[in-house]
Amino acid sequence: MRLSMDLELQDIPGQLLLALQPFSDNKANIISVVHHRDRKTPRGMIPVRFVVEMDRSKIEIVNSKLKESGISVVRAGEDRLIEAVSVVLVGHVLHSDLGDTVNRIDSTGFAEVMDVSLIMTGVDEPSSAYLKIRATGKAEIQKALAILREVGAEKKLLVIEPIEAEAV
Repeated sequence: MRLSMDLELQDIPGQLLLALQPFSDNKANIISVVHHRDRKTPRGMIPVRFVVEMDRSKIEIVNSKLKESGISVVRAGEDRLIEAVSVVLVGHVLHSDLGDTVNRIDSTGFAEVMDVSLIMTGVDEPSSAYLKIRATGKAEIQKALAILREVGAEKKLLVIEPIEAEAV
């Protein structure tokens, strides 16, 4: 199972290594670690997000070990959006209601737009938007792309698709 956890670490040397140890001890495969060293939580801690693949039965053991080490587990849950794809929209993206375009994907329940980057060269000029879409599986990525194609045709946007979906 893929698990995503948000932790809060003290701002002292060795805390990241201390947080990694319970995952290692329980044979978790670490997919990513995002260490926001330049940010602080309201409690003055450093936020860190771990994404790991591990046996579901080991979650409570890892949680207990983290708490024993003084590490706060802010959030932990199964990462259900396991496939991702990046696309580019070209045209009058903003003027054709980018919010509506994103909402049509987000409202499916099986896919979400996780990242948007917009480039505008001028008020009356075409713009382009990079979208990263995550979904619960490969079939759902294809459904999300089909929705995006329909929206693109309706709003006269060019949809530049990848050759294949990428794993998250």
